[in-house]
Order: sequence, then C-alpha cells, then structure tokens
Amino acid sequence: MKATLRFTLVFLFSSMMVLTSCRKEETEFIETPPEDILHANSVAADLIQRTASNDGSNDNILDFANCFNIKLPIDVTVNSTTIEINNEDDYYEVESIFDDNDDDIDELDINFPITIINSDFTETSINSLSELNATAMNCNGENVADNDIECLDFVYPFTVSKFNTLNELISTEILTGDKELYDFINSLTPEDITSINFPISVVLYDGSQLAINSLTTLESTISNVQNSCDEDDDFDYNDDDCNHCTPELLEEFLVGCEDWYVDRLKKDDVNYHDVYDGYDFNFFENGTITVYWNATSANGTWLTTGTGNNISVLINIPALPLCNNNWSLQEINNTSLTKIDLRLSNVDRLRYRNTCN
Repeated sequence: MKATLRFTLVFLFSSMMVLTSCRKEETEFIETPPEDILHANSVAADLIQRTASNDGSNDNILDFANCFNIKLPIDVTVNSTTIEINNEDDYYEVESIFDDNDDDIDELDINFPITIINSDFTETSINSLSELNATAMNCNGENVADNDIECLDFVYPFTVSKFNTLNELISTEILTGDKELYDFINSLTPEDITSINFPISVVLYDGSQLAINSLTTLESTISNVQNSCDEDDDFDYNDDDCNHCTPELLEEFLVGCEDWYVDRLKKDDVNYHDVYDGYDFNFFENGTITVYWNATSANGTWLTTGTGNNISVLINIPALPLCNNNWSLQEINNTSLTKIDLRLSNVDRLRYRNTCN
C-alpha cells in the first residue's frame, strides 16, 4: 500500500512538472511581441526562405544553370585531363585548365549519372548530358532576376520555436544550415505560432556581420539588401577572379618572388609567348622592374591602382615594348605555380609565372 501511494505521488509530481514546463514555454510564446511572430506565407517567411534557398550559380562552369547545382563528388574530364571534383575549390582547377591556353577549344565531359540539388534542396538524378541541358533550360538565363537572395547569409546555429494551436504541441529546433531553415519555413501552417530566438547574426554581401534583434529588423534588412549586390548569375567564370585582390596583395607576390617569367603573351590577337623566353623579371617595392637575359639587362617601372576586380597594372619597360600596357589584373593564382594574369579587352594578355609559392 505504501509502495502504491509512493508511486502515485511520484507520478503526480512528474505530471505537474511536465505541465508546468509546457505552460512555461506556452507563456513564453504568449509573451512574444505580435510583430515577432513568424506566420506561414508571410512576407518575412518568404524573404527568409528565399535567402536560405540553394544557390545554383556557384558551379556554372560545369552546368550553365542558376537554379540547381551538381551534387559532389563527381568526375569530369577537362581538355583531356580527368579530375575529381570534391568541393567548390575544385571548380577553380577546372577554370585553371580552361585558362591555360587561349588557342584551344575548351571541353568538359561529365561522368554520368549525376545528382543535382534544386533550389528547394530536393534532389534529381540526371543520366545524360542532353538530360542535364534540358533541365538547365528550365532555369532563368544569364543575369536574369531569380527567386533566391544571395546578398545576405545567415550565421548558424540559431534556435526557432513553434506552438501548434490545434494539437497544442510545442517544439524547439536548433537550425544548423540553409536546408534546415528552408525546410522549417516550408513546414509552417496557419495554425503554428512561430518565433526565432533572437538575437541572430547575418553576413552581408560585403563581408560585414550584422546582429539582428527582431523579426521586423530581419525582414527590413533582407528587403533592403536583396538587390544590392552582383549575384554573379552569369556563365563567364573569368570575370570575377579578383574579388579579394588589392594592390598590396599583388605587390606581396611580385616583390616577394624573384625571377618571374612570361608564359603567356598576346597582343592584337597575335601570340608572342616565345619572344621573352629566358627573360627573368624582378619587381621591386620602389616601383621599378629589372629584366635579365643572356648577360643583358633592361629597366622599367610598374604601378598598381584600384582594388578587387578593378585593379590596373601599368607596366613600362622601354626596351621590351610588348610588355607595356595599362593592364587589368585578371587573377592571382597561387596553386602549384604562382601566376599573375593581366588582361586588356579580353584580347591582349600577359601572364607572369613563378615557382615561388
């Protein structure tokens, strides 16, 4: 009898604790300001989901499609070179092979079948190139406005809470990535009372981080910045290789390494790759250049201005006129070999290479 009474008391106490806990969470929902309640199909929910949707433009060098990307890893053959693409950094290896020679026809063969990840994170199996191209035709074209918002990213993890008024179930979920957030927004119903546990942080397109303390602020922030950046929804993989370039970074490479040599040189659509074969170029911090070849030397100057994808490099070596121009810095490639690629009007090209890394 005592044992039965003791069990009954324990059960009643436990039940009271559960009820108290549930009521506490429900009270927290009730105390949430109405403007911070996230409703299904609201403007705020739409903006959040569009920001969390899968951006398909990061692998356009492979599929020429902005509304999906290819699930990794995959095997591809690039101009007869077979490589395994395991992560986004390997897209750059594909580009490096394409960039290596201006006079060939760039070809990329994908080893099918593959899986693509759509903007809503669903996956589709693709069995051939024709099937991939047909699927890509359903995406918006180059630089055509699409639904996803790329000018802002969420910083994870953060917590969301939901109370369903029909079944009175309360749930709390820790979100760790875009797919989880997208699916959470997708699961909302009109019967759900939902809130984000602020503060959270977002990263803007310029790399700055911003603390967000309310749903109203989050909605206005996404709305204000959604069209404030270049979402890079084009198929020109060669147009934005210097987002983080600075004159100081370029100087660090050119001055820090000795004996640069020219491995690519084209002017007026004529190749001059071999004209300066055996010439060693040395760049100095004071803006001078010294070139040595066959016991001969020449001197000149160099000057950089601008930043990012708009850096100009003025080279003037009177004895070597083919090098001279006010070039645009295309990229700084620091992989197995260090390459400084300079372009002009997408026709003229000067590329310095070095084994210094």
